[in-house]
Amino acid sequence: MDLYVMDATIGKESRQTSIQDSSAEKEARARTIQYIARCFYKGGIAFNVTRLNDFKLMVEAIGAYGPHLKPPSYHEMRVPLLQIELEHTKKLLKKHETARAKFGCTIMSDGWTDRKGRTLINFLVNSNEGTMFVKSIDATAYTKTGDKLYELLDSFVEEMGEQNVVQLVTDNGSNYVLAGKLLTAKRSHMFWTPCAAHCIDLMLEDIGKIPKVKKAIERGISLVGYIYNHTFALNMMRKNTGNVELVRHGVTRFATSYLCLQRLHKLRSKLRNMFTSEEWLNSKGAKDAKGKNAMGIVLMPTFWNDVVYTLKVMGPLAHVMRIADNEKSPAMGLIYAAMLEAKETIEKSFNFNTSKFIDVFKIIDKRWECQLHHPLHAAGYYLNPKYFYSKPDIENDPKLVRGLHKCIDTLSESYEVEDMVRSQLGIYKSAGGLFGIRGAIRQRATLAPAEWWRMYGAEVPDLQILAIKVLGLSCSASGCERNWSTFEHIHSKKRSKLEHKRLEDLVFVKYNQSLIDRFNCRDKIDPMVLNDVNYHTEWFLGEMREDGEPEEELVYENDNLTWSQVAEASGVNQPLVYTRNQRAKDLAAACARKETMAQQVEDEGVEEIGDDVEDNVVEADEDYEEDNDFDDDY
Repeated sequence: MDLYVMDATIGKESRQTSIQDSSAEKEARARTIQYIARCFYKGGIAFNVTRLNDFKLMVEAIGAYGPHLKPPSYHEMRVPLLQIELEHTKKLLKKHETARAKFGCTIMSDGWTDRKGRTLINFLVNSNEGTMFVKSIDATAYTKTGDKLYELLDSFVEEMGEQNVVQLVTDNGSNYVLAGKLLTAKRSHMFWTPCAAHCIDLMLEDIGKIPKVKKAIERGISLVGYIYNHTFALNMMRKNTGNVELVRHGVTRFATSYLCLQRLHKLRSKLRNMFTSEEWLNSKGAKDAKGKNAMGIVLMPTFWNDVVYTLKVMGPLAHVMRIADNEKSPAMGLIYAAMLEAKETIEKSFNFNTSKFIDVFKIIDKRWECQLHHPLHAAGYYLNPKYFYSKPDIENDPKLVRGLHKCIDTLSESYEVEDMVRSQLGIYKSAGGLFGIRGAIRQRATLAPAEWWRMYGAEVPDLQILAIKVLGLSCSASGCERNWSTFEHIHSKKRSKLEHKRLEDLVFVKYNQSLIDRFNCRDKIDPMVLNDVNYHTEWFLGEMREDGEPEEELVYENDNLTWSQVAEASGVNQPLVYTRNQRAKDLAAACARKETMAQQVEDEGVEEIGDDVEDNVVEADEDYEEDNDFDDDY
């Protein structure tokens, strides 16, 4: 390659002369970026780094410096530069501390189990300035019982200052429920709240077990897996769809399933054209059993009907998950209404035919029961002017009123403040004072609820503070980081204390700057979609993972090799002989493929999503920018 790449030490005068014409400038750029690419390849740097604004700033700074820039040394990167960046990050987060002290905050406990079976928890703090990462701990010894978990959570509340904490949000596992009850019994001026996003994901998981939905997901995985594992089919698909990918990776397994089925439905006409084209019919794939199966799925009316059904029941819930997880507007004033509207949307999509959605509603009601009656959700709904002034029944709903008064009792600093808040409620209910001016009325549904109270609540200062506290809260325990390997490395026992501290600082910088970028881009980011593509997901592999399938076990503690990969390489997953049982399975599969091919028909008879719910169900994510450049990572 060095025969074609100019030496990086080329002089300034020579370069200035060479780039005067366009072709020379293109050649100079090609030579320069090849050095950058080579560094990425040798260092194993992720290609997604090129999408960071910091990468562009780095390149511009190097160009502005000119020739002979001495690169940072290994020591500089590990010690002084990291310390400078750590202080810079802490300075960026100063406003979080001010916001916490004035309007309170949410402690978010985001936990997961790593590949070594350890329970790791990230502690984050959310305020109206966004989300801040505090630390990651190995909580394996704490999470086995609610009592031990309570001790851990209580110590973190103490660290943040009880007077600054409005609520603690965790998942709703039984150990967290007990820990939450113990914590609020000790600290009576704060709430424990189960994570709404986790609750909705459990709904999607349960809905995924409904036979019609499960069949749609299985067939979708089979179709997409075939296309992505066969170069000819993949190239044909990209040509027919204009390089729009079939797979969109969501924050959870069933979010991914919803997003992929949504994309398949959107591209169904182009996929049909692909599998009925002369190019496909004359290809080897059209004669191969797996290719025939993929074609059969695309041309199968029942598949598309099942996809439509799945989108109708999952789409509104996916919309609620976006509300729960996004930072565009804090979710506490929106989540109660969002779930009511989701159920209404599902009812309308089936023309109020109860038999078609009764099983779905049972799942929703069972999972949402712990959320529906939470005081903060009720108070958020009551104090959101968009809903309070447009739905007269809110004021007389005993559950909502009870939730509001529970919040007043819990979050008020004294009995005197409680009384003042209740006396000021009358002005809000009657739309008196500033609440009744033209701007306040016009902006009830357009301003973020907390911002509306900041602008028009000055005449009821005690109620204003309470409303902003409640309406500025998050409903989710999830941060934006989903590549847990960063945090797993922190908890390796084979590190010196100095190296451990350095790694903690590195994670603090990385995670918090990512959170700041996410908050600043909150109008453009879809919180349900991940930018990083996981090519080991079942949608790429083409085989649905069964519920209860064991987690991958590592062969060596400090390596990524798993026993399933060893088994695959050794061929132990395949039958050693062609048994009668295997022959019966193959015969059944052949019959199924034959039945599939027999159902190839035109569009007639395929159910479509109704126009009245299309916007809410299928294209619910069009408010966000899509990133379809997956092919860049192949």
